[in-house]
Amino acid sequence: MKRTCLSLLVAGFIIPQFGIGRAYAEDRTLEIATEAYIYAFPMVLMEMTRRVAFEGAMGSAAAMNQFTHLRAFPDHNFSAVVRPNVDTLYSIAYFDVSEEPLVLTIPEGTDRYHMMPMIDMWTDVFACPGTRTTGSAGGHFAIIGPRWSGELPANVQRIRSPTSVGWIIGRTKTNGVSDYETVHAIQDGYRMTPLSHFGQPASPPLAGRVESSFDLGTPPLAQVEQMSAEEYFELFAKLLVENPPHEMDWPILARLRRIGFVAGEPFDFSTLSAGVRDALERGAKAGLELIEDQGQKGSFVNGWVIKTETMGSYGTAYLQRANVARIGLGANLVEDAVYPITIWDDQGEPYDGSRAYRLHFEADALPPVQGFWSLTMYNDEMYLADNPIARYAIGDRDKLRFNGDGSLDILIQNEPPVEERRSNWLPAPAGRFDMVLRLYWPARDVLTGDWVPPAVKRIE
Repeated sequence: MKRTCLSLLVAGFIIPQFGIGRAYAEDRTLEIATEAYIYAFPMVLMEMTRRVAFEGAMGSAAAMNQFTHLRAFPDHNFSAVVRPNVDTLYSIAYFDVSEEPLVLTIPEGTDRYHMMPMIDMWTDVFACPGTRTTGSAGGHFAIIGPRWSGELPANVQRIRSPTSVGWIIGRTKTNGVSDYETVHAIQDGYRMTPLSHFGQPASPPLAGRVESSFDLGTPPLAQVEQMSAEEYFELFAKLLVENPPHEMDWPILARLRRIGFVAGEPFDFSTLSAGVRDALERGAKAGLELIEDQGQKGSFVNGWVIKTETMGSYGTAYLQRANVARIGLGANLVEDAVYPITIWDDQGEPYDGSRAYRLHFEADALPPVQGFWSLTMYNDEMYLADNPIARYAIGDRDKLRFNGDGSLDILIQNEPPVEERRSNWLPAPAGRFDMVLRLYWPARDVLTGDWVPPAVKRIE
């Protein structure tokens, strides 16, 4: 009897459990693969952006560890970074501090609003000298690598980068094209100097150039989204050698080890089992879909998606970090800037250039900022929208026409309005579009949610 029962137990329970176990394991492998894609996305996109930006968008003079100053606003032809701004002139430097520190110098007396966010390869802002944080005093700031130990001159502040490679996206407030000359002089005062050359009159030689074999014609985001799982994860593994994970990443790294991915060690996709390779391929697709979908989430108020939590510094919010990288690579800390995005009008429908819209601010409810604000138009690919007057954004530095009661109307449409209202016109493309309201150095009411932008209303 016992033997019969045992036979039935084996036939009816244990054997099916092996099948369930295999299915469970496959599901877990796919789940981990999806998490791995999301976790890696910001770093892979950062690297592809670095490659394209150097030789493509920024010209042949660009080099690691040196500033490249953009002397004019980007226009509708710019595609190196999604959702660029036209409020500030950029001073951009990709740094590599694997061998020695770099010293950032900001001249004393830089009264113009400026910020120098330092972003690691995970897209986290780890420091931000500038008007809000260090004022107009300027100073010397040494960016040191994760493994460097040594002494710095007494007049140099220490800033440790979590990764060896990173990005400074310097921004200097620019009040239109007529302000270029003034801002250029400020930009020329910014310096990046290897520690071994600090204090010497001669400039160090330019660093090594980017390989010419890279695809410079395809936007970085498109390159990442078109990668096979093999290309994607093998590149990620190489980048991790000099750009280690954050210390709080231990849990996800433990999960990645279960599918054969060990941070800092070689990764050969071809040596994996067929099941794991398949899971990584499917996980890449699933991960990208989740990253795209995350853009619809956040505090949704009046048709705006407002993200004020874990922006610029994400902790373990990996999906949030990946989505922000995808829709606005290089996002700042919320204390420096908040970027409400609107993709639906007051009727809950996507924006379309076949319609006209109005954004109305009451006199006592204009965007509350200590810096400045703007509303920027983007086409359906997240780049600046072409228009006949080359106006890509509108804001408080423009010659806006206020209503008699002090309120303000921004007109958003494809066709120009009547002449007397064109000062307040933000041109829209003929097709789909969305908009970003940039709030630089936002007041506390923005961060607490006590102030939110009003709905953009369709004009019937």
